[in-house]
Amino acid sequence: MKYSEKDVEIGIIGGTGSDLELEDAEEVKVYTPYGMSSDLISVGFYKGRKLAFIPRHGRGHVVAPHNLNNRANIWALAKELGVKRIISPSAVGSLVKEYDKGDFVIIDQYIDRTKKRFDTFFKGGQVCHMSQAEPFCPEMNEIFYNAGKEIPGLKITLGGTYVCIEGPRFSTIAESRMFRIWGGDVIGMTCYPEVVLAAEAEVCYSTIAMITDLDVWAAECERCGIVEVGAKCSSCGGPLKKYSVSIEEILETMERNAKNLTKILDIAIPKIPKERSCKCKDSMQGAII
Repeated sequence: MKYSEKDVEIGIIGGTGSDLELEDAEEVKVYTPYGMSSDLISVGFYKGRKLAFIPRHGRGHVVAPHNLNNRANIWALAKELGVKRIISPSAVGSLVKEYDKGDFVIIDQYIDRTKKRFDTFFKGGQVCHMSQAEPFCPEMNEIFYNAGKEIPGLKITLGGTYVCIEGPRFSTIAESRMFRIWGGDVIGMTCYPEVVLAAEAEVCYSTIAMITDLDVWAAECERCGIVEVGAKCSSCGGPLKKYSVSIEEILETMERNAKNLTKILDIAIPKIPKERSCKCKDSMQGAII
């Protein structure tokens, strides 16, 4: 198998707890104008489809979210390997009481709260105004959602807003409350700028958000359940147990999430059409001045 043939159909940028084993895998080092990708890229087969897999944070989880070379990752997949679709599993926190640990959300919108990330391939000479009204691929989103509905016990939602923060720190309570007011459903550190870089490369992009915690807006009342944190329960006036975000909590949920993610991919990947009928392939039309 030669990756240089540019016949890789699908790319997966695996986040926390979303490693993937490919058949007949070959590890390749891809050089890009932006430096090296997060790690060597595994190219192989999964359910009969040729895939490329990048561990987003490198093997051993050594690259922090704010230090990711997103341009190299997307360029390597799209421009060097010929990938036309990118799947982005992502561990996230919940910003709403309707979504609990272990739930999945197929993202259709984002709010960018990053500060210092390179988020375009256009560095000068041309001006690109990229539309991001509908940033995620609706065709892939529907496939992953329907696959998730086939998994017993998995609560999955089609559509949700991902608040992407810079990291590596977690949010303050005030920030978490603000993101809820803004309409955020989940919070994470990796969706942006992957999504806009994929659009500049005219590649379909889909985020499968896997909830590991309830962020810091939440507290638990013995009588009322999950409520917004405060000095006391706003409903009954009773005492509250404040929630916090910790690596230990995230790791506890991650194993279950990883198993359900594998089940979704097993069902969904064979159903992804080889020909794209979505608008993602034309996302650069009218974007260049």
